[in-house]
This record gives sequence, structure tokens and C-alpha cells, in this order.
Amino acid sequence: MSSNGNAKHVKVLILGSGPTGYSAALYAARAELQPVVLTGMQLGGQAALTYTIENYPGFPDGVGGPQLGELFQKQAEHFGALTEFASANSVDLSQRPFKVDSDSGEYLADALIVGTGASPNHLQIPGEVELTGRGVSYCATCDGWFFKDKKVVVVGGGDSALEEGLFITRYASSVTIVHRRDEFRASPILQNRAREHPKINFILETVVTEVIGTEKVTAVKLKNVKTLEETTYETDGVFIFIGHTPNTQMFKGQLEMSELGYIKVNDRMETNVPGVFAAGEAADPHFRQVVTSAGMGAAAAIQATRFLEAMEAPAEKV
Repeated sequence: MSSNGNAKHVKVLILGSGPTGYSAALYAARAELQPVVLTGMQLGGQAALTYTIENYPGFPDGVGGPQLGELFQKQAEHFGALTEFASANSVDLSQRPFKVDSDSGEYLADALIVGTGASPNHLQIPGEVELTGRGVSYCATCDGWFFKDKKVVVVGGGDSALEEGLFITRYASSVTIVHRRDEFRASPILQNRAREHPKINFILETVVTEVIGTEKVTAVKLKNVKTLEETTYETDGVFIFIGHTPNTQMFKGQLEMSELGYIKVNDRMETNVPGVFAAGEAADPHFRQVVTSAGMGAAAAIQATRFLEAMEAPAEKV
């Protein structure tokens, strides 16, 4: 890693420290490219916020999200990857080396791998922002313990809503899952587990329109989407799992994106800017699994290695 003025020059800079980032770092490190990983706000990415991951190969009994993140990090660092506990704030992809401004200074990167992931969506209703951290949460693993013997509401109908709802039953006295449709998108195995759990009940075809409370959450306002009937439902906590938005805002106007903000890549994880690769949930609106994110990260690093080799190869004589 060389310095140019105050900027640090690296061959491969990786944005994000989830399964995408550290899989990319592992492959880039083994190619002796001395990659640097900027961790972003959440070390280990969204996966580190999941209590148990049951569907990552090689762990028949499941593995803790934070534990898996640590293993990814250790393995990448074992081969020479460097971790910087910092977030990227802005990027300039108009020329190589690419400029990345971060909390730990400026980087110049010959190749850039974007693994910035996605962040949980908000309901955008009254009381949600004001009571976040005081009963409103987006992470059961982080906050479930605070709801020992209390009543909680979980909003959502996908895998994460049911997984986190099941996790919260370890602490809460009751878990009510509120979902806007009459059926769930979650996998059948999770639906069966949730339906069979004595602490879980369901309010379907219903949306939460307001979170009520002053110092902390005391209730939510519910509205039936068919009858439009409104009710107040007492609860001590509200856990919101209604999907994610990719963390790609800083690349707007520089990388091609879908309408939803996912970075467009080809089957080699290449973006429209040569030398910039994107992988994982920043570029994946379809699968969003730890294993697919890891695979995409590995692919991005392999392609980045080939890109750098081609750049360094002497021009062939005509």
C-alpha cells in the first residue's frame, strides 16, 4: 500500500465487510493483491445482525451471524487482507485510480469492489423515528433481550420477519405478526414453525399506521386493508422487517442502476465503469442470501484480479 500525498494507494479497495466484502477480500488476498476492506457502519454486514444462520453450507447445526462474520474476517486477514474500521463517504469513478474519501482518509484504488449491501426499510409512519431505540427496532438480535416478558409486534411477511419473530419468542411473552396480505412470502418451513409456536399469533390483511408512546412504545394503530377499520393494539415493542434498500446512494450518476437503486452488473460482476465491480445485496434484488452474496463477492474478486493482470500486461506487438 503506497501513499500519494495523503492518499493511500491500494490495488483493490473493497467497500463493505459482510459476506460479499470478506469473500472478495479472501480471493483478492490469495491473489496477493493486498486488498483493503472498508468495513462501513456494520462490521459483518446485515448477516451479523442475524442470531442464527441455518442455511449457510458447512454448518449443519446453524451458525451465529456474528460468529460467521468473524470467521470470514479471520480467513481473509490470514491471507493478507487489511481491515479499516471506516465508512466510505464519497467516490470519484471518473478516472483510475478511483478516488474514495473515507473516515480514515482518502484512498486511490486501481480496482474497486462495491459490497455495501442494503439497509432495512422503514414504515414511514408517525412515531416510528421518534421511538426508534425506545421500542421500535429493526434488529431482533440486537434488541430482543430488552423485551423479556413483554408483548411485541413484528411487521412483515417474509423470511426475515418470521425468523426474527421466532427469535424474539426467547424473550417476549407474546409476539404478534402483522402482515398486510392474507398469506406470507416466507418459506413454508418458517411459516409452519411460526404457526405452531404457542407465543406467536397473527393479524393479517392489516397495516400499522402509527406508533404510539411518549418515552417508550405503548401501542400501535392498526388498519385493516379490506374493511378500513382502525384499532389500537397495546404493545411494548415494534420490530419492523419489510425489506431492504441497497446502500448505493453515493454511486448515483456514476454507476448504472435499476429503478430500485441496485447497481447493474453483468455475469462477471462488472459495472459500466471498467475496474469497478459490484456484488451482494448492493447488486442483487433477487436472492439476497449469505451464500449468494459470498459467491458474488468471490466472482467480483476473480474478475478484478483478471482486470488488473490485463492492465499490467505489456501491449502485444502488432
